Amino acid sequence: MIPPPDSLLRYSPPVLVCRRTEKRSPGVSRTGRAARGRRSARTYRALLSPQAPRLQASPSALPPPTGPVPPPRTAAEPGKQTQELLNAILPPREWAEDKTLWVQEVSSAPSTRLDVVHLQEQLDLRLQQRQARETGICPVRRELYSQCFDELIREVTINCAERGLLLLRVRDEIQMTIAAYQTLYKSSVAFGVRKALQAEHGKSNMIKRIAELEEEKRELEAQVSDQKAKCEAIEKREYERRQIEEKKHTEEVQFLKRTNQQLKQPVTIRKPEDANSR
Repeated sequence: MIPPPDSLLRYSPPVLVCRRTEKRSPGVSRTGRAARGRRSARTYRALLSPQAPRLQASPSALPPPTGPVPPPRTAAEPGKQTQELLNAILPPREWAEDKTLWVQEVSSAPSTRLDVVHLQEQLDLRLQQRQARETGICPVRRELYSQCFDELIREVTINCAERGLLLLRVRDEIQMTIAAYQTLYKSSVAFGVRKALQAEHGKSNMIKRIAELEEEKRELEAQVSDQKAKCEAIEKREYERRQIEEKKHTEEVQFLKRTNQQLKQPVTIRKPEDANSR
């Protein structure tokens, strides 16, 4: 397994946990570690919440100890509690290398103003090196800013645990909002794809319907052409027939007129003796 890449979040030097001779099933340790981290975070939130009961009794009101006196608290206990709180908020990194398991916890060293300035310079440098986009959606820019925000949570938690837990709530809310937007984006993309498929299917149906209507239009136009041709043929035939009938009628009228004129002329009757004398 490749060691995790360098991060803007400050970590302590890695520690060798054990040498593994058998291959551990992946996923189990991560799940258990995540569950332990969530339980620890919930425990610290409950302890540091304003509703948590606090003992504020004066030393005189406390009963005298009857048993052996416990040893006084050492200076290492607050640092240990801080480290446990940091491990609950920001889980340690684990990786395997040459059958050995390495663990790297978040550093509990306090930060100064120069460290914050150096963090800002490193953020700008890595944004430039990894060619993160300045506007729009950019996974690289989001990853780097998430690391920077985790580093700020670490620095604040070391000085004030309550403030660090409040920043943790803010970070979780931001991540939940981003996850909701991602889900909304995926659902909108799926909805758009479905609508596009429906439109494509409807488009194919409309194209098919248009082709059918155009074919029907061509058939109707052919029928109209045939009917026009028939109409023109009938008109021509009727016109010729009418011309023939008119000509025939005109000839009959002229014949009848000539006959009438001939009948109107006077008829002269000649005698026989006049004919013999001649």
